[in-house]
Amino acid sequence: MTSLIENISVDCADPYRLCQFWSQVLDLPLHPDNEEYDDEVGIPFPDGGELLFLKVPEPKATKNRLHLCLRPEQPRDLEVQRLLGLGATMVADRRNPDGTGWAVLGDPEGNEFCVLRSAAEREGDSETDANADA
Repeated sequence: MTSLIENISVDCADPYRLCQFWSQVLDLPLHPDNEEYDDEVGIPFPDGGELLFLKVPEPKATKNRLHLCLRPEQPRDLEVQRLLGLGATMVADRRNPDGTGWAVLGDPEGNEFCVLRSAAEREGDSETDANADA
């Protein structure tokens, strides 16, 4: 027997604001029952489950122990620019001159996530080392 992930939860100070940011990142709508002052808001995934944002009293104190890695549909560098325009911040730029690598960004509350190369960029690369673009 196995288990399935039903939800991914993110502790935060302002669930609705953070949910709006991630809704734009993922191009998925907020749950229709979400209200601006709810302590729990979410983005339903098309195939089930939900990305949940839960209000907690304490601020983020250290590096995430879990983060999302995004594979954009458009080229990585264009996606990084789009996300920075939505309010993300650059935490660590791990992009390499040869086009491999990734960017570590922070969402508006400092939760880190990575932007990898698009599938098209990976296919166009003759690099076979899986570590070139985790």
